[in-house]
Formats: sequence, structure tokens, C-alpha cells
Amino acid sequence: MTSPSVRRLNDTARQSLQGCRVLLTAAVMAHPRRREIIERVRRYDRFDPASDPYGEHDFGSFNMDEHVVFWKWDYLDSDLLQGSPDPSDPSVTTRVLTIMFAEDY
Repeated sequence: MTSPSVRRLNDTARQSLQGCRVLLTAAVMAHPRRREIIERVRRYDRFDPASDPYGEHDFGSFNMDEHVVFWKWDYLDSDLLQGSPDPSDPSVTTRVLTIMFAEDY
């Protein structure tokens, strides 16, 4: 089932990097093209039914040099202790965008 409100919140946060926390793995942080990786995550638009079956724009991947980059959303409660009770409600959800290389997973 597609959740347009979750998709909208995910896209807005990913494109602006506001209203969320962003986590880069150590390998991404150390990569000389780190800023380009982040910019490609922000501009990502290759969603399709195979990679985005629920239409929530919560995962993406692309190639950067010899790496495959993954990015994904996690929805945590306000205390960052457990999953959010309702990812479509920003008042009870902390969005965490993780950017990593496939080998970091």
C-alpha cells in the first residue's frame, strides 16, 4: 500500500536534508567524493516498482567509482529508542537517513 504522506516526507527530508538526521558510514565519510555522493542521494529519482514496492521512496542505490552506494530511511520514535509508532506523523517520528557503501551493510 502506497503512503503518499510518507513518500512526501521522505522526499522533502532527503532533498533538503532537513527535518531528519543523516548518518554516513565511516567509509563514505572518508571517500574523497563524499559531497558528490550526498548530492546524488539528494537528487535521486530512479524509483520503480521493483526497488520501491510501497511507493514510499525509502531506499535507493547507485554506482560511485568502484562502489555501490545505498541510502535508506529508518523511522524511529522521538527518543531514538524504537521504531516510530506512525512514520507519517512527524511529531512522533525521527527520520534517519543512512548513506553507506553496499559493502558496509
